[in-house]
Amino acid sequence: MKVEGSTGGEEGATRKVQKRELGNGEANNGVKLRGKRRTRRRVQADSSAGIQRLFMACKKVFKGPGTVPEPAEVDMLQQLLDKMRPEDVGLSTDLLFFKSKSASKGTPRITYTTIYKCNNFSMVMFFLPPRAVIPLHNHPGMTVFSKLLLGSMHIKSYDWIDPTSNGLTQPDKLRLAKKVEDSDFTAPCDTSILYPTTGGNMHTFTAITACAVLDVLGPPYSIEEDRDCTYYQDFPYLHHVLHGETDLTAEQRDKLGWLQEIEMPKDLKMDGIEYLGPPIIDS
Repeated sequence: MKVEGSTGGEEGATRKVQKRELGNGEANNGVKLRGKRRTRRRVQADSSAGIQRLFMACKKVFKGPGTVPEPAEVDMLQQLLDKMRPEDVGLSTDLLFFKSKSASKGTPRITYTTIYKCNNFSMVMFFLPPRAVIPLHNHPGMTVFSKLLLGSMHIKSYDWIDPTSNGLTQPDKLRLAKKVEDSDFTAPCDTSILYPTTGGNMHTFTAITACAVLDVLGPPYSIEEDRDCTYYQDFPYLHHVLHGETDLTAEQRDKLGWLQEIEMPKDLKMDGIEYLGPPIIDS
């Protein structure tokens, strides 16, 4: 999911995003991040060490566009993320909540904060109130680690049946994909990992409860480097099978779907806030 409006490609998904910097660390939807003064007083050294270790590992693992981390590097980074706690990024478990009024009216707004971003990788947190949806989207040429820190969400993801061909049908311009994940997750849980062509490169998040997820993306989105974000609508396999004719079993059909490229959904509303958690030292 693209965030931040820098000179890279991450401005694409936030053309309509209103960035907000909240000095007191509280987002309009009720998410609270520890402020800088509170961080100095109350965030312990081990919490700061957690995000710093993750940052240093990312600098070693992500070597730039066109590269995929080695299996040993993936395992190392996954183990670090599996151990991440809300307080490691400045979240207070007793203060992270979403105001009932804002969460129950209209399309829930999503809040994000960028912890760090460079040419090789980015670290971003998303805060979703109940019912909020990050639409189905891809991660071209990217390896992404997603760690659910708080709450529960449903994750559905796909990979292309044939990643080397666009495989578009006419006139609907649908492309066949295989379902990789379609499950509920509740924190604490294992880190999810996707790759350029495997692991569920196209995914969608739906918040069951208020939740927070930490994404590490390598490399980040970039329009200039042909890593722009594309959104999709998914359809059941039988949607494009004439008269339901198929030799596949019901179980096999359930693992397939047709994806159609769409514009960024107009009801996708996101607000950026300043990261006020434990600082990262880039030495």
